[in-house]
Amino acid sequence: MSDFLDLHSNSAIRLGLRENLPQFSLLVLVNAFVGAMVGLERTVLPLIAEHEFGIASKTAILSFIAGFGAVKAVSNLLAGRLSDQIGRKKILVLGWLIGLPVPFLVMWAPTWNWVVLANVLLGVNQGLCWSTTVIMKIDLVGPARRGLAMGLNEFAGYIAVALTAFATGYIASLYGLRPQPFYLGIAVALAGLLLSAVFVKETHSHAQYEGQLVTGAQVKPPAVTSPSFAKILLVTSWQDRALFSCSQAGMINNLNDGMAWGLFPLLFSSSGLAIREIGFLVAAYPATWGLLQLWSGLLSDRLGRKWMIAVGMWVQALGICFIALAQGFSSWLVGSLLLGFGTALVYPTLLAAVSDVAHPQWRASAVGVYRLWRDGGYALGAILSGALADQFGLILAIAAIGVITFISGVLTAIFMYETHPGKKA
Repeated sequence: MSDFLDLHSNSAIRLGLRENLPQFSLLVLVNAFVGAMVGLERTVLPLIAEHEFGIASKTAILSFIAGFGAVKAVSNLLAGRLSDQIGRKKILVLGWLIGLPVPFLVMWAPTWNWVVLANVLLGVNQGLCWSTTVIMKIDLVGPARRGLAMGLNEFAGYIAVALTAFATGYIASLYGLRPQPFYLGIAVALAGLLLSAVFVKETHSHAQYEGQLVTGAQVKPPAVTSPSFAKILLVTSWQDRALFSCSQAGMINNLNDGMAWGLFPLLFSSSGLAIREIGFLVAAYPATWGLLQLWSGLLSDRLGRKWMIAVGMWVQALGICFIALAQGFSSWLVGSLLLGFGTALVYPTLLAAVSDVAHPQWRASAVGVYRLWRDGGYALGAILSGALADQFGLILAIAAIGVITFISGVLTAIFMYETHPGKKA
């Protein structure tokens, strides 16, 4: 009788992007607001640290990124697990409530510690909100268009990062570093909360329905549909070669992004570039990343995941080293475009690969574990690149992160197997 009721309750559920286009489109918009919250800080916050608070240590300046990354990593883990247990929408709304104070704290901060606290809250906001929008889109589209779905998701988020990074740089060039650039953040947070609380619908039932259609995991991890969380953590982090490859590549990807967030504005500023020019360069990288994900996510559905990830890491390494070794606005723009192109190849493809491997019943938890490692890269990148910059200077610190990124691509090429259901040998 219970089986009959389950099937009956799922009779109206359809998997697919076209079948769920209104709700999917709404989630794309919500994720744009999530990304905009991060973009508020990418141009001006390192400059605020240096110019308003007089912080000379690069490690101290990058402390806000370390706090953000550590908290976001743990929040991703919790978001994934809680989404499997209590549903997605509650976690999304909670994330927005926690993010509301962020622009006010930065605007009114009398000391740098207030800014670090704001970024701890921002990390929770990003971990809960971005994770749940990813999971909800995966729920809606089913297995056929995961790469495209993740491309659309990350496109919206990182185009918003780029637009707000440029906008805050432009506003700061006209009115100053604080408070005017952060008025935009108040509007973004309120809009994201309103859309999530009123218009977004729960998607957990779509994952449960897909789980009924799948008799076991698509590849090697546990065939049972409800492994313990400890088992999911172990499998995603280490035991499965593809999931390990994704976790380490995601971590190094955000390690270099954390470095770029903190050190690139300082490098550009040290050469005498104006704030408006710095804002343009800082925005060029996530703009390229965001735009090209529309293409790269779809391409991974056609070509497979493994080599797009490996090649993407190598292109990132090339872009980072180019920025380290070149001089001047035009050269740095080329390096930023290369870094954005490489990241576009990697970012949606990693999420799609994790979703290929994990069974629908524990997929949200696996995505949370992957995002734990990925966004832990922000904290590691901030600490490592800040320490290297203090010890050896900006140029060598940036170049060292480029070398680490290249090695991550090599590890992917060696250890990862192809995860796309239609592309495996």
